[in-house]
Amino acid sequence: QQSELNSFLWTIKRDPPSYFFGTIHVPYTRVWDFIPENSKKAFQQSHIVYFELDLTDPYTISALTSCQLLPQGKNLQDVLPRDIYRRLKRHLEYVKLMMPSWMTPDQRGKGLYADYLFNAIAGNWERKRPVWVMLMVNSLTEVDIKSRGVPVLDLFLAQEAERLRKQTGAVEKVEEQCHPLNGLNFSQV
Repeated sequence: QQSELNSFLWTIKRDPPSYFFGTIHVPYTRVWDFIPENSKKAFQQSHIVYFELDLTDPYTISALTSCQLLPQGKNLQDVLPRDIYRRLKRHLEYVKLMMPSWMTPDQRGKGLYADYLFNAIAGNWERKRPVWVMLMVNSLTEVDIKSRGVPVLDLFLAQEAERLRKQTGAVEKVEEQCHPLNGLNFSQV
């Protein structure tokens, strides 16, 4: 029952109250029905909403894309062991081949093409740092492909906040997320 679900909502007792809500980076349709009404009500009643990152800001998206890249002149082939690089390349070829069968009729009806989707997700993969390639590969599954085009929960809430004309902001900068991941060594990745 809705009333018995863990809300992931914390209240900071002040006047007016503030709320802290824990989100997850998955398509919002996977979790929306499980978010209790008290969390939805707190969002609706709020005037100012802060997110981890401002995913509606083109600079944020551009900076996230840039931070994933290897230093100029380096390619993934230069930093991965040859056997892992070849397996990765074969796997991406397999995914590209399978992607048309993984897409839903609804996605095709919205004009999404498998080649476009593959390039949007995996384009420029040979220039990315290993940690970002690992995250990319983890998202190249049939289930994830079928949900492409549906915003993740954070982005959905940010879009809703904008639609409702709420003041928005971010608590982190791209660099605060990027540098720790880019600081992992190869064995950690």
